Amino acid sequence: MLKYRLITAFILIPIVIAALFLLPPVGFAIVTLVVCMLAAWEWGQLAGFTSRNQRVWLAILCGFLLALMMLTIPAYHQSLHIPQVSLSLWASLIWWAAALVLVLFYPRSAGAWRHSTPLRLLFGVLTIVPFFWGMVSLRQYGYEENHTTGAWWLLYVMLLVWGADSGAYIFGKLFGKHKLAPKVSPGKTWQGLIGGLVTAAVIAWAFGRYAPLSIQPMTLLVCSIIATLASVLGDLTESMFKREAGIKDSGSLIPGHGGILDRIDSLTAAVPVFACLMLLVF
Repeated sequence: MLKYRLITAFILIPIVIAALFLLPPVGFAIVTLVVCMLAAWEWGQLAGFTSRNQRVWLAILCGFLLALMMLTIPAYHQSLHIPQVSLSLWASLIWWAAALVLVLFYPRSAGAWRHSTPLRLLFGVLTIVPFFWGMVSLRQYGYEENHTTGAWWLLYVMLLVWGADSGAYIFGKLFGKHKLAPKVSPGKTWQGLIGGLVTAAVIAWAFGRYAPLSIQPMTLLVCSIIATLASVLGDLTESMFKREAGIKDSGSLIPGHGGILDRIDSLTAAVPVFACLMLLVF
C-alpha cells in the first residue's frame, strides 16, 4: 500500500504543479471543475445515494452549476468582485464554523442530519462550490500583472496543507498519546496537531522569505494558521461523514490513496478559507 501511495504521489505532484503554472486561468478552472465533479460523484455515497445513476446525475448537476456560475461572470479578471464568487467564499467560513460544531458534538450532532439526504447534499454543495471558487480566485490573483502570482499562492496553500498533514502524521506516530477526536477519527492526536502546526509555521516562514509573495508577515501567519486548522477540520469532517456512511474510503480512483475526496478533504476547507481571508478580509 505504501509503495502505491509513493508512486502515485510522485506522479501526481508534478502534474499538479505543471497545471498550476502552465495552464491559463480558464484552462485551470475547467480542470478544477472536473475534479469537483468527481468529488460530487463520491459525495453521493456520503449523502446516501446507493444508485450509480443518482451519483452520475449528482456529478453532472455539480458541473452544470459551476459552469453556469462561470458563464454569468461578465469579465473573468474581475470575478472576485462578483457576488456569486465572494458569497461562496464567505459561505465557506460559515459552513466550516458549523462543521466544527458538528465534529465537536459528534455523534449527538448526527441526529439532526443523519437521515436527511437534502441536508447532506447541502453540506456537499457548501464543501465543493467554495472550494472551486477558492481555487479559481487564488489562481487568477494578480494575473494581469504577473501570470504566476496566483500559482505561487495556490502552491503555498497546498504545501502548507501537505506539510501540516505529514508533520501531524510523523509527530502523531512518535509522540501521540492524547486523542484529538476519538469518536470521529481515532488515529489523530493533539501531539500530531501541534506537530502539523509547527511544520506549517516552518513552511510559512520559508515561503515568506524565499518565494515571490508580497504580503505582510503577520497577515501571512494569521491566514496560514487558520487555514491549517481548517485543513484539519476538513479531514475530520469527511471522516465523520464516511463513518456515518459506513465506508473507509470515498472512492478508489487514486491507487493507494482512495478517492478524490480522500485527497482533497483538507484542501476543500483550507483553500476557500485562505482565499476568503487573504482576498476579502485582509
